Amino acid sequence: MKASEKTDALEIKALTFDVFGTVVDWRGSIIREGEAFGAARGLDVDWARFADQWRGGYGPSMNRVRKGELPWLNIDTLHRMILDDLLDEFKITELSEAEKDHLNRVWHRLTPWPDATSGLQRLRERFIVAPLSNGNIALLTNMAKHAGLPWDCILSSELAKHYKPDPEVYQTAADLLGLPPIQVMMVAAHPGDLLAASAVGFKTGFVPRPEEYGDQRNRDLEPDAFFDVVANDFNNLASQLGA
Repeated sequence: MKASEKTDALEIKALTFDVFGTVVDWRGSIIREGEAFGAARGLDVDWARFADQWRGGYGPSMNRVRKGELPWLNIDTLHRMILDDLLDEFKITELSEAEKDHLNRVWHRLTPWPDATSGLQRLRERFIVAPLSNGNIALLTNMAKHAGLPWDCILSSELAKHYKPDPEVYQTAADLLGLPPIQVMMVAAHPGDLLAASAVGFKTGFVPRPEEYGDQRNRDLEPDAFFDVVANDFNNLASQLGA
């Protein structure tokens, strides 16, 4: 059965999207901004390693919130905590508070993958399209404005006060859309996100991003047999879904 036939039968009404890595190239964006930031200030920094370690602190910091070691904190706040540690580790000193804040908000200015905006425009002709990200609402709104991402609304883990892959994030998104989970498809480059969404009842669309971690770390590329749709980019996803 074609993907479009499958989704017709299932009456998919909305697509929700993982953002970091699926919609936008976080690593390349941070490296480019970091190099410009460093050049303007005479900093000698391995920005690729800096980006990887910044992202590497993401999961552990969210787990500290899950375990109750930290109160609910949004991703901007967690990113800043990680950044402050990295500035010490990389011996980046004498930055003003305004400079640190600007650097931390690089996550608001990430660049989409080349197919993302055009694919979302096509999908929006047929479906509600929205991010469903651990990024906070301000971050996702600023990113959409910066990158021209054509979301119908902004959904965030911040609304559930939980982080993905907690089931509350997906259930809250479906509730806010006024849809049963079976009428929502989660789209992500990360199988773990799709597995968690599927457990709540969402349909799943897998769009691998081989370049997410650079040449040296391609991962999350093998589709699980249970995924409802597997596409090589957002335009291919749109074609498969009849958009």
